[in-house]
Amino acid sequence: MAVVGGGPAGMVLGLLLARGGIETVVLEKHPDFLRDFRGDTVHASTLALLDELGLGSAFAELPHRLMDRAEIQLDAGTVRLADLGRSLPGLHRHVALVPQWDFLEMLAEAAEREPHFTLLRSAEAVGLAHDGGRVAGVRWRDYRPTAVERSAAESRPLPEHLLAADLVVACDGRWSDVRAAAGLSAETFGAPIDVWWFRLPRHEGDPDGGVGRLSGREFMVMIDRGHEWQCGYLIAKGQDAQLRAEGLEAFRARLARLQPWLADRLTRWPGSFDDVKLLDVRVERLREWHRDGLLLIGDAAHPMSPVGGVGINLAIQDAVAASRIVGQWMRHAPGPVPEKVLAEVQARRLPPTRLIQAFQRLAHRGVVSRALKGTLATSATRVPLPLRLLARFPLLQRVPARLIAIGPRPEHAPSWARRLERLEPR
Repeated sequence: MAVVGGGPAGMVLGLLLARGGIETVVLEKHPDFLRDFRGDTVHASTLALLDELGLGSAFAELPHRLMDRAEIQLDAGTVRLADLGRSLPGLHRHVALVPQWDFLEMLAEAAEREPHFTLLRSAEAVGLAHDGGRVAGVRWRDYRPTAVERSAAESRPLPEHLLAADLVVACDGRWSDVRAAAGLSAETFGAPIDVWWFRLPRHEGDPDGGVGRLSGREFMVMIDRGHEWQCGYLIAKGQDAQLRAEGLEAFRARLARLQPWLADRLTRWPGSFDDVKLLDVRVERLREWHRDGLLLIGDAAHPMSPVGGVGINLAIQDAVAASRIVGQWMRHAPGPVPEKVLAEVQARRLPPTRLIQAFQRLAHRGVVSRALKGTLATSATRVPLPLRLLARFPLLQRVPARLIAIGPRPEHAPSWARRLERLEPR
């Protein structure tokens, strides 16, 4: 088994399959996980999965913060969108905010304790290998852009390697090179927004957890990462160049109007527009997530909007379902996996994907797009109708709470991958 992409879905899939005795190689393009990830949430269903895998204590040792509610600040006041503490079942009634590089390293350490697991770092997938009409492996090359090797790489092409595999699983994200190499087409639903991601210092006395702020035509989400805020400022699709041309000071002024309590740190932050990264929002879904010898999951199969922050959770649940369905076959029938088995993964994971993307598209049209156009009523005395309903009928908050923190079809680890933890007194 070859897994392309060492993100959350790829690492979870690799760990589960290796625990089932299936030889699994994960190819990760970079030498480490120390990159600026935008999604640093670990959802309640993933926390339950970690307990099943015997990794709950290891996760608890990571630096993290817990968020048990989702709220949005309007000019008319603060509205609670979801109360996770009261709405969720089980032990984990919250979402954890954790640096994703720490989370991935924890998964890598657990997986590398398994004799059937290999993690190839600095391994960039560049194409697929075929045996007749079947995908039979991955072509990859070393990716090591150090100062010395960069100059050498510029003068000569790097050699390619071949990793033969009975099955290739693409977990390489929304810009999947494997998807492009396979020539798979996606159904595109469009998105009216893009997102600017940047960081701001967090000071003592700032709000805790996640903060959403909507005022006039300005909309921003702020994620509490302890010593800093991870900020997502929503802009209309295609507006990036125009807003950058207005200058950094104009952007800082927008932020100060939107969140006046940030004004004391906006004289120096963001430092430049190099610190403001554009996320080109896409909502897409492959018509087929598989070919003979190839399976795509997570954002490689269905790029998600950042609305709700559910993309990582959905990708991990794809990986768990794939490990159970494909792993069950490979444990008892070594060799290539029939395409009908791969189709079972899509059949199981397509309904929750459709539901969540429908929810995101509804939020785009009904709230986000109207807010950016200035047609959503958000005056100092009026709260938009959907938010008024959530505030008036708290039971309705269970719907977004479950969609965000658990998902419409939570997946559980196969029996062969589960481990009991030895709890020691602290």
